[in-house]
Formats: sequence, structure tokens, C-alpha cells
Amino acid sequence: MMDKNLKNADLINPSWEQHGYIQIYTGNGKGKTTASLGLAMRALGRKWKVLIVMFTKGGDNYGELKSFKNLSDEISNNLTIVQAGLDRIVYAHNKSADDEKEIKQGWEITKKAIQNDEYQLIVLDEINIAIDLKILDIDEVIEVLKNKPKDMEIVLTGRNAHKKAIEIAHLVSEIKPVKHYWNTGVSARKGIEY
Repeated sequence: MMDKNLKNADLINPSWEQHGYIQIYTGNGKGKTTASLGLAMRALGRKWKVLIVMFTKGGDNYGELKSFKNLSDEISNNLTIVQAGLDRIVYAHNKSADDEKEIKQGWEITKKAIQNDEYQLIVLDEINIAIDLKILDIDEVIEVLKNKPKDMEIVLTGRNAHKKAIEIAHLVSEIKPVKHYWNTGVSARKGIEY
């Protein structure tokens, strides 16, 4: 008897191994961005063209940005990083017109890249937050994702993934906190959290 999940995956696309899927990493646990960037490194190692759009994240104090700047030319020539945010954390109570402008510019770059089939992998880091804050319209995002090129893989990260995004995704991983040292007063550490 065939596994129900395998059967559903085959119905989505019978030649699943040659298809790009939509992935979501969500939940309140640590590791969503880390997982997506690990996937980006894996794809770069296979000489894929990769776009990473960092919604709600500006500034240069991220260890991953420092690492990406030091990649070999052969690898870095296949990588584009767009920061679509100010140098601060955005919440519902502090979002500003400048936040919205940065995020919407990042979304316009994303739409163009998807429509022009410029990359094999696109990581939309923290886009779930931008949607949850109602800066980006979920219906527009869904429409763009539904019309992505067949072979393009797209990853959405961030807490509070919208149910409409979850419905169209092929893979959804919810990262749940079981135990975290932050609860004992440890603050974010260079090299681990940023």
C-alpha cells in the first residue's frame, strides 16, 4: 500500500525530482533562518543561482553576511543578497513608513526575479513576518508563488506563517522551542544568533 503523503506528492508533480517546490520554515523556535541559509549554501555548492531577500533585516551585523562576503568568486558569483529592512527589529508597535518602503522594495525585486526566472533558489527570509505585519499582501504573495517557474525552489521563513501560504507549500517545517537559554537571561550571541 502506497504512503498517502507520497501519493499526494506524486499528484502535485509526477516528475518530483526535477521540480522546484515551495518550502516554509516557521514556528517560535530558533533555526528558521539558519536552516534556509544552510539550504542556500548547499545549492551554491551545486552551482545554483541563489537569491536571498532578507525582509525586516538591515545593517551589516549578521555573521552570515560576513561569511557570504568571503566566499570564493566561483560561489559568490551565483549569489545575490538583498536586505529589505532597516537596522532594527520590526514589530507591530514600531513599524514605520520606512520599514514598509524597504520591505515593499524587496518584494518588487523578488517578484521581478521570480517572473524573469533568474534564480534556481530564492530564500525569502522573514517574509512571514512582513505578511503577518500586513506590510505585504498575502493574496499577492500567493499569486506570485503559484505562478513561479516550474523548476524554481522558493523558501519562506519567519514566525506566524499565514495559513494560505501553508496551504500552497509543498514542505512546511514548524520549529518549536522545547528549551532555550534565552529563558535564563542569555542574550543573543555573535556567531550563534547573528
